[in-house]
Amino acid sequence: MRARKFLNANVAISNLNPNLIDTATPPIPEAEDWLLAYDGRFGPALNLSQAVPGDPPPSEFMAKIASSAGTTEATRYGDIFGDHGLRAAYAADCSELFQASIDPAEIAITAGCNQAFFVSIMALAAAGDAIILPAPWYFNHKMTLDMLGVEARPMPLLAENSFLPDVADTAKLIDDKVKAIVLVTPNNPTGAIYPPDLITSFFELAHEQGIKLILDETYRDFLHEKAAPHGLFSDPCWQDTVISLYSFSKSYAIPGHRLGAVTASPQVLSELGKVLDCIQICPARAAQLALPWAMANLSGWRMETNAQISERAGAFRKALTPHPAWRIDQMGAYFAYVRHPFPGVSAVAVAERLASDCGLLALPGSYFGPGQEQHLRFAFANVGCHAIAQVTDRLAGFHEASLEAARK
Repeated sequence: MRARKFLNANVAISNLNPNLIDTATPPIPEAEDWLLAYDGRFGPALNLSQAVPGDPPPSEFMAKIASSAGTTEATRYGDIFGDHGLRAAYAADCSELFQASIDPAEIAITAGCNQAFFVSIMALAAAGDAIILPAPWYFNHKMTLDMLGVEARPMPLLAENSFLPDVADTAKLIDDKVKAIVLVTPNNPTGAIYPPDLITSFFELAHEQGIKLILDETYRDFLHEKAAPHGLFSDPCWQDTVISLYSFSKSYAIPGHRLGAVTASPQVLSELGKVLDCIQICPARAAQLALPWAMANLSGWRMETNAQISERAGAFRKALTPHPAWRIDQMGAYFAYVRHPFPGVSAVAVAERLASDCGLLALPGSYFGPGQEQHLRFAFANVGCHAIAQVTDRLAGFHEASLEAARK
């Protein structure tokens, strides 16, 4: 038998897509590995790294999904753009929230909001084009642009400005390579919630420049006030400019079912549909079939969830009160962006020692772009108030046991 010939690692890598090789690896699994060194001295590990719903959806909803999964319909291909029933329900929900007329033909269902962003970028930009991305950025947004060969042009967000983007400064970043401006509100990683008039100003800028405004509203339903976060859909020209992204996965606590949505003009969706047909053909059917019921019947549960998250935000602030050196620079619907008290020490070093020594996992700011070494992101909505209260002792333990190690 002829012996197999194996290429060495360097040759094998050289045969792969260089854009993909230069793209960062998924950061959350790397961070979670730091907990493997934790010896349990402070109790069970507290994982505040990933923005994952901390509580399951109502049992009635899970039963609806299970029942839908057992139907013949769920085994069949669905529409590329998602089941009409879900598109109609979401269009009606948005129309009520925004007090505007949104048609199901302006909705596409995707396998999560990450996919919604990915296919939107593919519909807008080719390799060599540029997208203006808020910095700090959501790391999957940056990874998407990198692997597609699209320039991520940073739009700096500063703590002294509450991490809100500046319209005038952003206008200076636009040239003929730029295809879109991305806004994320409520923001990931900082938690900042953008005022409606600020969002409108960015819409006007994008419209004047003939580029798109991609509005990632993954955490929109976690706002305590049930009010429209902006008025863009009331503008008669919104279809020319706006691409809005949404996450059923987060809002209805079903991230494993991977469902998101894009709201855009039928012309944009037509191009986006070519990408969807190649990467998913159709979104998974079971949760799609059950979600219209959830949207009609779980508003009370959604309000309770938001109230719980508001309590958890308060619990997190209280937990940090004894440690004023750990400063909350911004906090919003899901995240707290915290300045750590160790100048000159990398965010990765601080986060790794906090996890391995004290069993408290947060993500280092450097995962969200350059210039973020002084920050950690805490996803406080993941756990209950009792667990959040333990952050106080863990930070105290870190001060005592890990300061010198973190400085090395």
